[in-house]
Amino acid sequence: MTHFAHANRNALVLGMLCLGTALAQPAPTTPLAAAAPHNVVTLSAEASAEVAQDLLSITLGTTKEGADAAAVQSQLRQALDAALAEARKAARPKLLEVRTGAFSLVPRYSSKPNGGNTITGWQGRAELVIEGSDMAAISQLAGRLNTLTVDRLAFGLSREAREQVEAEVASQAIGRFKARAESYSKQFGFGGYSLREVSVGGGEVGGAAPQYRMRALAAPMTAEAQPVEAGKAQVSVTVSGSIELRVR
Repeated sequence: MTHFAHANRNALVLGMLCLGTALAQPAPTTPLAAAAPHNVVTLSAEASAEVAQDLLSITLGTTKEGADAAAVQSQLRQALDAALAEARKAARPKLLEVRTGAFSLVPRYSSKPNGGNTITGWQGRAELVIEGSDMAAISQLAGRLNTLTVDRLAFGLSREAREQVEAEVASQAIGRFKARAESYSKQFGFGGYSLREVSVGGGEVGGAAPQYRMRALAAPMTAEAQPVEAGKAQVSVTVSGSIELRVR
């Protein structure tokens, strides 16, 4: 046999050995897919408490009308400036604070005989807001501002009072969630549970926080001091989530 034939034969044997080795090697392993969660229960718990509203907001305003826009605006400014000057004397941080409210000036139209509209006058409105936690002082001041009339009022809950009550209520809601989860695990015949996900949400009913939700009165109040009495707001916290029941 020639040298060339021997070389071809050796190459063929070597190739078959390499192929056999490659086929004999185990296939590469891939990590097992994570086991899907099972025995999962979704639940929620809630707790709430009533707390006295400790903020009062009174909005006062005036409306002026006239044929000249500049004159109407000047009248509004004079009435607002006079009320501001008086209100600033009584202002105290958080107890009684003063700020300007809405200020508007709009034209009034009438129809022309040959069609179309024409401006026949102007109507404007200016507002002043006094708010804070000293309800008696706010009510008395509102009665002294004789260039404006009381238009609407609202009670609210301060951020400090709401956060204090919310922390207590959240603790109660979390305790109820844990007790309910433990009870469910026993009722289903399991020895315990593990927390998968949870969310905590709070809210206030009966007042806006931290701003005030205004409500329009049926008619403007008189310039005299108005007796005011705050109501109560309900602060609630809801805890919701899911647990996985386990055998201990």
